[in-house]
Amino acid sequence: MKATISPTTPSPESRSIAHWCARSGWPVHPLAPGRKTPPANCGACATSKHRPTECPCLSSGRWCHGFHAATTDPGLIDAWWSMNPSPGVGVSCGPAGLVVIDVDAHPCPLPARDKLLPGITIHDGVDLTGLENGYHTLAVLAALRDAPDPAQDEHTLRVRTPSGGMHIWYQAGAGQQWLCSSGSSAGRALAWQVDIRSTGGYIVAPGTTTTAGTYTPVGECRTPAPLPQWLANELTRTGHLNQPAPETVPAPRKAPSRARQAVIAAGGGRDAASRTLETVLAEVAACSTAEAGTGFSDKLNRAAFTAGGLVSAGLVPQHAAEEALLAAAQYARPGQQHRALGIIRSGMTAGTRQPLFPGGRT
Repeated sequence: MKATISPTTPSPESRSIAHWCARSGWPVHPLAPGRKTPPANCGACATSKHRPTECPCLSSGRWCHGFHAATTDPGLIDAWWSMNPSPGVGVSCGPAGLVVIDVDAHPCPLPARDKLLPGITIHDGVDLTGLENGYHTLAVLAALRDAPDPAQDEHTLRVRTPSGGMHIWYQAGAGQQWLCSSGSSAGRALAWQVDIRSTGGYIVAPGTTTTAGTYTPVGECRTPAPLPQWLANELTRTGHLNQPAPETVPAPRKAPSRARQAVIAAGGGRDAASRTLETVLAEVAACSTAEAGTGFSDKLNRAAFTAGGLVSAGLVPQHAAEEALLAAAQYARPGQQHRALGIIRSGMTAGTRQPLFPGGRT
């Protein structure tokens, strides 16, 4: 029977919390009993270096690598928490599309003024008396933006932490990804004693109990509201928006030298033809650093079409162009020679119908 308890009562069973989170679309993973951190990896994972996504434990239904193992599978949740009901529940924020504002209330000295609200100047004449924790810096930031204090936002899920802080849960906008940060970080940070939990991080689920106490929902709301636009603007300003890094273009293995040799052997138009062919081959080879579904076939087809045009123009021998294309394709997608060859020949056939003279006539 599926669990029906939601974390609205003190310390419900961890498995019920995990099911409630999963039904909300939030992937969950175990936390070490009584703690807010994931359990240690198994012995094999602890002693071998491998990517979490390539870990055999995950495909076998085990929970190594913390939030990387998170799931919404009811069967797997039953198996994990039936095996040992004492672990707490963590939620993987990125796959859930969550942005959680983690407000701390730790008693400690104030940092330098430029660390209180990074990127916002607080002049020496401003009296900081009474500013003691993340609740205060977040409230000041909201006031500066003429926005309501998120800690008082009754329209979104808020969770009081055992240490007196608060987790304020929001839902990221469609297609948006936000990065994690610490409020005391020398890099990106929203405010002193205000952390951000999102892509690449996890948050303790409401209702989870540790040795320090229970993560207790505040108020009546149990769903994350959409991330307010003013907060999205502030997170963008402070470097939290997850933007893809510029695509690097590694040199294809052997392909450029073969292309140059082919152009030189053909004679005429060497420089322009060589640069043209090297450019499209490099775009194919760059797919070696990208996952499947990122345009490899299209890039290989365009490269083959270009090569076909150079062949038709008499600038590159056909066999040399095909060899260079295949070398770049094998570099990017090893073990897919048959598929690559079909794309190459089709693209070259189409390209030969339109002779290509780089820097000149077409």
